[in-house]
Order: sequence, then C-alpha cells, then structure tokens
Amino acid sequence: MQEIMQFVGRHPILSVAWIALLVAVLFTTFKGLTSKVKVITRGEATRLINKEDAVVVDLRQRDDFRKGHIAGATNLLPSEIKANNVGELEKHKDKPIIVVDGSGMQCQESA
Repeated sequence: MQEIMQFVGRHPILSVAWIALLVAVLFTTFKGLTSKVKVITRGEATRLINKEDAVVVDLRQRDDFRKGHIAGATNLLPSEIKANNVGELEKHKDKPIIVVDGSGMQCQESA
C-alpha cells in the first residue's frame, strides 16, 4: 500500500489518468448492461428479419437511403425520432425494430 501511495505522489498525472480510465470503463460497462438497446451482429439481424419479421429503420440521409438500403427498410432521420414523429413505426410495436445507419454511431443514441 505504501508503494502505491509513493507512486501516486511521484506520478499524479498518470495516477489521475488511470483513475479516469477505470471510471470510464466502469461507466461504459454499467451503461451497456442496463440499456434496453442491444447491439446485434449481422447474423442476428438477418435472423430477426427472416424469422421474426423485424422492422428495419435506416437513419441515413434521404440521398444515401435512395442510393441503396436494406430491402423493406424505412427511412427516418434522427431529428424525426427526437421530435417523436414515428407514426410509421406505431403499427410495428409488437415486432423487433432494428435501427441502422452509415457509421453505427447515431443508432444507439436514436434507439
């Protein structure tokens, strides 16, 4: 224990960085475990679409969506979801909903 205190005393910036990293890892892990949103693989998405008639929501811009998208996907913008303008999805409440985008970063926030 004394060695740890000496290390912290000699390297305060490194010690703070390690503590911040530990807090970030714990926060991310806890957030992932308690989230209702589940990150799935391509195989799981394919299974949900084929076996459970899942609805695919594409969050990309309209032009990108027109260039190519998953068959049967619905295009919604993140701003529409934030404004609760999701009338098309109301009829699919009983089905799994798969949210996709170009990078995978907007999906978790919008879901």
